[in-house]
Amino acid sequence: MTPVALAVGALAAASAAPAAQAAQLDAAQLGLHWAVPFVGILLSIALLPLVSLRIWHRHYGKIAAGWALAMLVPLAVAHGPAVAADVALHTLLAEYVPFIVFIGTLYVIAGGIYVRGNLHGGPALNTGILAIGAVLASLMGTTGAAMLLIRPLIRANDNRHHRVHTIVFFIFIVANAGGSLTPLGDPPLFLGFLKGVDFFWTVTHMFWPMLFLVGALLAIYLALDLVLYRRDLARGLKRDPTPDSPLRIEGGVNFLLLALVVGVVLASGLWKSGVQIEVFGQRLSLEGLLRDAAFLVLAAISLAVTPKATRKANQFGWAPIAEVAKLFFGIFITMAPVLLMLKAGTAGAFAPLVRLVTDAQGQPVDGAYFWLTGALSSFLDNAPTYLVFFNLAGGDAQVLMTTMASTLTAISAGAVFMGANTYIGNAPNFMVKAIAEERGIAMPSFFGYMLWSGALLIPLFVAMTFIFFR
Repeated sequence: MTPVALAVGALAAASAAPAAQAAQLDAAQLGLHWAVPFVGILLSIALLPLVSLRIWHRHYGKIAAGWALAMLVPLAVAHGPAVAADVALHTLLAEYVPFIVFIGTLYVIAGGIYVRGNLHGGPALNTGILAIGAVLASLMGTTGAAMLLIRPLIRANDNRHHRVHTIVFFIFIVANAGGSLTPLGDPPLFLGFLKGVDFFWTVTHMFWPMLFLVGALLAIYLALDLVLYRRDLARGLKRDPTPDSPLRIEGGVNFLLLALVVGVVLASGLWKSGVQIEVFGQRLSLEGLLRDAAFLVLAAISLAVTPKATRKANQFGWAPIAEVAKLFFGIFITMAPVLLMLKAGTAGAFAPLVRLVTDAQGQPVDGAYFWLTGALSSFLDNAPTYLVFFNLAGGDAQVLMTTMASTLTAISAGAVFMGANTYIGNAPNFMVKAIAEERGIAMPSFFGYMLWSGALLIPLFVAMTFIFFR
């Protein structure tokens, strides 16, 4: 039995005790030292592959579980096993399981769509794929669009010497910025929709910030790829390993399944049953459980109806989603106390940060909302981070959509756009990285990727602050 399974089993046993029913953790009592395990797992992801890639690839699951236990065991000692069980089981059942089921379903379904034929990756084609991905991201979610297009993009460039920049810009544009126009695009915006933000409010208020960011990134990418493509030509392009053949799509039934996933997401947000079911002491909504069950059914259908030859041609494998599942298990568990401290507002350990979003007259500072929401979304789950600042701004959707529209736009933009700052800022970031590495592309390290985002994204975010969030 793995350490993760042992930990979950122990937590389930603790939650069965009567005391667990009433166990609650006062976030105002938590000090900054409770963030150490979360910082630890981030540093492990960043540094261990540089120190020993072999050890990291063989033991990253155990390392993630170890950091999770490094948070849970002291929490159990300091506040009691029932409190630790309640915190961990709420995180796992209410947040982690829906997260991994959703992205796993999209990974399976998109992995059954194969674009047969040879695309030749040059500046125009690559820029076109990135632009198409930006549009699709708001229609089918950043995860769906990223999983649909990343394999064809990699295959189109499989004879290029310079490929890393294309994957990095793909993460920037398709896995993040493109998903900013609708509640379907990214989980933070969907949470806003559930809180009462109109579906088309997001389109109208996020359109210009999105157009500025995506337009600038596409222009920068096109200029960069033109230079690197000329260098590739000068060195002599490698022989294209993909034979020339007419373009056609296999596994097209999976487009229907993707549409059904979108429908299930919308239905789960619009339908409120009022029914809650208790699982290990955690009360979960009926619509949430049915949503996750529907996702699993759709994934199973995709596996059943997609020919094995299609998935083999698409080089579909389970390693990327397994890596995401193991690492994000540790990330979700260790970031639980950090999110609790943030939710405590001015009563919590992060009170100095919280106070930055309001000026001396008590008015919201849009630029501060943009940067704080974004900075925290770069390392924490951007969905709960969005909710923290949504509530700090008053939490009234009608007010936020009207008199405080600029503030809500700043919160939304920070949560979605700055998820591109790190590999862990948004779920598809890490999945794209894992798929690229599985295809033999030497992706930047955790800090190496941040050099890319720091050099390219941060100046654009500064410009956006002066243009949209003064």
